[in-house]
Amino acid sequence: MSRVATASCPAVFISAPASGQGKTTISAGLARYYHNKGLSVRVFKTGPDYLDPLILQRASHHRVEQIDLWMMGENYCRQLLYQAALDADLILIEGAMGLFDGDPSSADLAEFFGIPILLVINAKAMAQTFGAIAHGLTTYRDTLKFAGVIANGVGSQRHTDLITLSMPELIHLLACFPRKPEMELPHRHLGLIDPDEIDDFDARLNRIADEIAQTDIDVLAHPVEFVESVAPIPEKKLANCTIAIAKDAAFSFIYAENIRLLEALGARLLYFSPLHDKAMPNADVLWLPGGYPELHKEQLQNNHTMHQSIQQHYQAGKKILAECGGMLYIQKTLTGIEGDSVNMVGLIQGDGHMRTRSGCQGMQSAMLPEGEVRAHAHHHSRSENTLEPIAFGKRATHPAPGEAIYRSKGLTASYLHLFFPSNIEAIVELFSA
Repeated sequence: MSRVATASCPAVFISAPASGQGKTTISAGLARYYHNKGLSVRVFKTGPDYLDPLILQRASHHRVEQIDLWMMGENYCRQLLYQAALDADLILIEGAMGLFDGDPSSADLAEFFGIPILLVINAKAMAQTFGAIAHGLTTYRDTLKFAGVIANGVGSQRHTDLITLSMPELIHLLACFPRKPEMELPHRHLGLIDPDEIDDFDARLNRIADEIAQTDIDVLAHPVEFVESVAPIPEKKLANCTIAIAKDAAFSFIYAENIRLLEALGARLLYFSPLHDKAMPNADVLWLPGGYPELHKEQLQNNHTMHQSIQQHYQAGKKILAECGGMLYIQKTLTGIEGDSVNMVGLIQGDGHMRTRSGCQGMQSAMLPEGEVRAHAHHHSRSENTLEPIAFGKRATHPAPGEAIYRSKGLTASYLHLFFPSNIEAIVELFSA
């Protein structure tokens, strides 16, 4: 009988009672603190998220990947953590939303792998109630392990004293972080801002790391054993396929796992910029991922030669996958929050409108003719005057129809962001020339 390979590595799961508590700030600060100490830190982000990983990657100086039981499956998650544990000194996992939100939740993921939880609670506008919230979260499910609690956004020494006195004896208050604007990470409508857009980003990370150095945080005291999960190596079914991938400030929402799968399938990948290049590369398939086309809509409108090259690709009947922001780009128009409208590529009818509130959110399966592919949606826009959908996404936890899926010639377009490894055969068929 063959012995199952294991790897042990200290690990901690950073969670909170809700979104907006400072999980990413603390996770990035911890990653930078331990990196500055000369340790190899691997960070993962729970759930579908493109922006937080950019911050965590900058903080840790290592690639950051998503980890999610529903979207990826248990074996895929297990292998990611096992591989990280082979050479990391510390594994950090940032949760999503509140600790018990979602199905599966951050608590489910932490419990599945036996990883102790570090709770981040924003203490603004509360005092002794802090201890009650910490007590409730740490005792709600007795199968969870906890490394301790961090009070974030503390206003004064008196505030710190009140929080400290409120804590139950068996819960370790690891730190009280002060409320300082220079330690905050800027936001916009879809979440945190790309660190490349923030001039003093590294200085902010180092200030957070310096605050951590003043505390008694010691997350390295919790080694966790991770088990190998060997996946079959895919055949080179896309060996004769060249895929052009849009990648720039307007189109950047790309899972590293999707890229690795396409490479493992033998595809040749060519990156280009719809913002700056005159034309897309000569390719069998065009992939337009999500991003922020609304922030660059005038520049995208004015790149007429790029429009022409994409239109030629489409008219030739070649394959195109347009996800979320990519779909807004290939419709007729895009209108900003202020009502200013610009022309887009116009492959299919449809008018995109940015809005202040979010649209259809959460986990969904894309019910494609090629097969069911796990995916998610997250956007602050709507599309009107569109084609008739060929299908709708299937929500993970709700019976209502999800995002519309459109087809025209070789084009597949939707607000859904696909996770390719969830159905390799469907992705092969979707991308096959």
